[in-house]
Amino acid sequence: MNEFSILKPGVPVGLCSDHAGLDTKLAVIDYLKELGVEYKDFGTYTPDSCDYPDFAHLCANAVESGECYPGIAVCGSGEGINITLNKHQGIRSALCWIPEIARLARQHNDANVIAMPGRFVSNEEAIEMVKTFLATPFEGGRHQRRIDKIPVQQPE
Repeated sequence: MNEFSILKPGVPVGLCSDHAGLDTKLAVIDYLKELGVEYKDFGTYTPDSCDYPDFAHLCANAVESGECYPGIAVCGSGEGINITLNKHQGIRSALCWIPEIARLARQHNDANVIAMPGRFVSNEEAIEMVKTFLATPFEGGRHQRRIDKIPVQQPE
């Protein structure tokens, strides 16, 4: 696997977190910097208590528009930020807690955002998940058929 298989040249990775995910996000940023990967951080930038939707919506909009790809999101449990991201029609955010889930989210679900629980994974575990997520291509095939069924269909 190419270490950067899902990255798009000239398109930064989008990042967001709340206060509970800040330390994890900062560790991921350090990892991306070491690799020379461009990124755009949509906040938060301080450990002060804040609301994850404020940052998740900004990151989701950027991934949907193509300004960023993919997205990386962190909050305390990973749940709230993941739910918020998935309210966007063009987002397939996967809540991941081990690298195998990150791999399957990319391979089978073509996830375009990885969400992680900052209070329940170490910085090292988060970096391993991001590394796996960025390295794993979508398999397509039978999985594409399933992805095609995700958009909400209006009744006729």
